[in-house]
Amino acid sequence: MNTPKVSLKEKVGYGFGDMASSMFWKIFGMYSLFFYTDVFGITAAAAGTMFLVARIWDSFFDLFVGIMADRTKTRWGRYRPYLLWFAIPFSVMGVITFFVPDFGYTGKLVYAYITYSLMMIVYSLINVPYASLLGVMSPNPQERNILSSYRMSFAFIGSFITFMLLQPLVDTYGNAFGSDTIDKAIETAETSISTSPIGWTLGVATIGVLCTILFFLCFKWTRERVEPVNEEQDTSVKNDLKILFRNAPWWILVATGLAALLFNAVRDGVAIYYFRDYVQVAYKMPFTGWDMTTIYFLVGQAANLAGVILAPTLSARYGKRRTYMIAMAAAAVLSVIFFFIPNQLGWILLLQTLISFFAGYVLPLLWSMFADIVDYQELKTNRRTSGLIFSSSSMSQKLGWALGAALTGWILFLFKYSPDIAQQSVETIFGERLMISLIPAGCCILAFIGMMFYPLTEKKVREVTAELEKRRAEK
Repeated sequence: MNTPKVSLKEKVGYGFGDMASSMFWKIFGMYSLFFYTDVFGITAAAAGTMFLVARIWDSFFDLFVGIMADRTKTRWGRYRPYLLWFAIPFSVMGVITFFVPDFGYTGKLVYAYITYSLMMIVYSLINVPYASLLGVMSPNPQERNILSSYRMSFAFIGSFITFMLLQPLVDTYGNAFGSDTIDKAIETAETSISTSPIGWTLGVATIGVLCTILFFLCFKWTRERVEPVNEEQDTSVKNDLKILFRNAPWWILVATGLAALLFNAVRDGVAIYYFRDYVQVAYKMPFTGWDMTTIYFLVGQAANLAGVILAPTLSARYGKRRTYMIAMAAAAVLSVIFFFIPNQLGWILLLQTLISFFAGYVLPLLWSMFADIVDYQELKTNRRTSGLIFSSSSMSQKLGWALGAALTGWILFLFKYSPDIAQQSVETIFGERLMISLIPAGCCILAFIGMMFYPLTEKKVREVTAELEKRRAEK
């Protein structure tokens, strides 16, 4: 296959895009429920419902962005311009979302709905075109697999940076600028978690500046190379959607991706409560100020990164479908074991390492498989819709996180969680233990079952790629 190689600089530049996205996404995925309940001041049930409503609507907005990006034509390409246009709005909306206004409860709830929804919209406007870049940077499936791994490697590095910086930043800004009359902190013998509103706002703002710089570098260092075989194609939105909804592999991948992301969302969303209420270890790392929750997250990200790095090698040997199934099966078994281990840090961190290692395989495989579906649909229909198909992957990601965040909030409410008491009840702690172990295990099992029906084997993907190369050569 005679295709241009993607340079190391371009791979790194592409990785910077998801590094930026992940730095903010981890704040929303792992800290937002705690922020809304213990800093902003709304109930867990209200926050969970808001997550679900805002992200379901935004998930379908992703499809609109994908359709729009496919029809964008500029001197920079179809998808790259969105990185330039929305890098600054992305960070600004993040800061506004993590601002605590001096409103009553109803006013705060309205503010939360509006700002959170707008943040998710801006996220779509930059992240859907960014994801679509994968399908046009190279026509080579193996090269795209490598690009996907660069993307996910940098995403986990971004998450790692967020976990290292956010808590110290919030603590530092809160101590420097916070007001004792309005700011509070949960200070117990077990742990210390800053709840200073100004600390959270300025901490997120600092990370936002880094995100903007990374998006600009991603725009500057990447290129679009792949054009549709049939440039004069029917551009009817109705026709595009009709073709997409008849694509059986797409349905299967969306469903399995949804289950895998639900697994991550529930585990990550409850971790801060699990450590504070159940583990209760009084420890702060010297010089960094990291508590055990942050260390737990950092251990998980390091293991995730190891899984991401190995994903291309193992998928090249065993196939993407089989590697995905092995990873989900292992994560399911280990998550069940997590429920039964004793309340000891050694066991908890060991299981976190193993579970996160296998979970690290999943996302690079998913993104690479969506690129395969773009090729498959082009072969079948003569219509290349990278933006629409990758927006659907973003849709499944957001739905997974939405359902996970909502489920976490609702279960906390069901098990009578209260942010106003220092020691939660036995009932509440049992619910937190379920959400970090058995419920995620069930999600892994669903993802495994779904992938059993995925039809695009490695042999089939090679056949599709060869036929498309032949058609392009004949143009």
